[in-house]
Amino acid sequence: MAAGGILTYKGTVYPWHCDHVGHMNIMWYVGKFDEANWNLFARIGLTPSYLRDNKRGMAAVQQTISYKRELLAGDIVEIESRIVEIRDKVVRFVHDMRNAETGEIAASCEITGVHMDRASRKACPFDDTVRASALALTG
Repeated sequence: MAAGGILTYKGTVYPWHCDHVGHMNIMWYVGKFDEANWNLFARIGLTPSYLRDNKRGMAAVQQTISYKRELLAGDIVEIESRIVEIRDKVVRFVHDMRNAETGEIAASCEITGVHMDRASRKACPFDDTVRASALALTG
């Protein structure tokens, strides 16, 4: 595991995840990375109840995916995540998706997200506790 990385997703590639070439289609990579996002957010305090109770949200403003190895039906997938940077209103993080059997990285995803006030629809600062939790996972 990378320094500061945590396990944020574990699952399986099902046959219906695969395209006409026989490997997992890109829409499923994005979906699995999205699930990892919410587990990472919860780990730093951006839980569903925090977001609901405080009328907050998260918005992705940039996402870059690098595909390195194909995944096939039946493969077990793990995603490890780490915070790269936390600023006043912005967090940047990376997910590494691995084939759990081989340990090979199948894809990496870097996302920049903005903490938002859902009423004003504008960026707002993270709470100090969220920022501290995110800093602890920076690696």
